[in-house]
Amino acid sequence: MAALERMVDARTNAQHSVQAQLDQVQNEVNELRGMVELHSHKLEQILERQRELYLEIDKRIDAVMNRPASPGADLSGMTPDTPAAGSASEQEAYDRAVNLILRDKRYDQAIPEFEAFLKAYPNSSFAANARYWLGQLLFNKQDWSGAASHFDKVISEFPDSNKRADSLLKLGMIAQNQANLARAQQLYEQVIREYPDSSARKLAEPRLRTLKAN
Repeated sequence: MAALERMVDARTNAQHSVQAQLDQVQNEVNELRGMVELHSHKLEQILERQRELYLEIDKRIDAVMNRPASPGADLSGMTPDTPAAGSASEQEAYDRAVNLILRDKRYDQAIPEFEAFLKAYPNSSFAANARYWLGQLLFNKQDWSGAASHFDKVISEFPDSNKRADSLLKLGMIAQNQANLARAQQLYEQVIREYPDSSARKLAEPRLRTLKAN
């Protein structure tokens, strides 16, 4: 009987030891999973930031290539109030606002700069981009309603803008952050349906899968 009890005790101790090892392994797996999710989130942020920069660089290159006046052009009769002079001021104002983000990293100061630009040049060819940047800046400050209003205007007022897909994506992210999951799913599906070849689709797809999995 004593030998049997010792065998039972030994088996129980062995089971406890194995369970402790399993618990430790599970904790390590959970920790690794958390690290993977964190790194995936950081990578997504980096890719998104790079996409923003590439799109903005393309826009600014196009603006430079299409700038109307050259040093050798005939400027006879031109006054400071002509459209060409206004165009130059418009470009400078937009560049100043963008540089606060890309070069100086002064994000809070960029908000009133873009607001002033839109007030001065409401019909500018840069208006969609300015709206998007304002939305992004407010999004980063978690001002969801303010950000959404600018993204909405990009979508409704500038249907041909290269910022429209990203604005739809950001509206989906805002809806998801506000626990409006049905709206978020609708917006992600719209991005995938209307912009199948965009980088915004690549960001919308995993978010949509997460929503459907839950």
